[in-house]
Amino acid sequence: MKLTIGHLYPELLNLYGDRGNIQCMMKRSLWRGIEAETIAFGLEDSIDFSKLDIVLLGGGSDREQRIVCSRLRDIRENFHHYVEDGGSVLAVCGGYQLLGHYYKTEEDTLEGLSLVDLYTEQGEGRLIQNIVLQSELFDMPIVGFENHGGRTCINNNKPLGKVLYGAGNDGKSGYEGVVYKNVIGTYLHGPLLPKNPQLADWLIQHALERKYGKETELTPLDDSQEKEANDYIYHRFVRG
Repeated sequence: MKLTIGHLYPELLNLYGDRGNIQCMMKRSLWRGIEAETIAFGLEDSIDFSKLDIVLLGGGSDREQRIVCSRLRDIRENFHHYVEDGGSVLAVCGGYQLLGHYYKTEEDTLEGLSLVDLYTEQGEGRLIQNIVLQSELFDMPIVGFENHGGRTCINNNKPLGKVLYGAGNDGKSGYEGVVYKNVIGTYLHGPLLPKNPQLADWLIQHALERKYGKETELTPLDDSQEKEANDYIYHRFVRG
């Protein structure tokens, strides 16, 4: 078995170590004997989504998002087909905002991909802190770090998790992130996946099932260090 991961515009969308999510998925695949490769795409590169199994759209500043926006319009149709066909996507912070219809700032409105029915508008002040979620998808809590000025409304979509500590999508709803088909959008940096191995495996497993057409049971890994890091954050901010 083999997985191909597409990293979209890493020269612009790579805040707070988002590239570490790629390294995590690669390692967790290789440790199981699953061949894995990553293709990094620049702004001028063409993207054949039919060749990709997982896509990472990382975080960037408002300025970098503006640069990326014009390019995203060119790939929207193919990206939309990939998502609707069950393609796995991890979109973090700025990438999460770009999944939706638009991101309205004080200066202008950035057009999104409209891959998921959500939108973002800039609020007063930034939401900056550690964050802990409880998700129906996983036994372990999800932990990370958030730093965003946008407030995201996910409409009737399913959130990634309930906020146990932190602000989340808008600082009011009590929820964070979005799950749509095999797409996860979230404000959690850190990078996210090394401290949340179950989320990493969720992406890998869904990618394998889509590609090979059968239920895939991943070989268990020794996640003692990952669980220790996760548990430390949880107890520090929730159970302390």
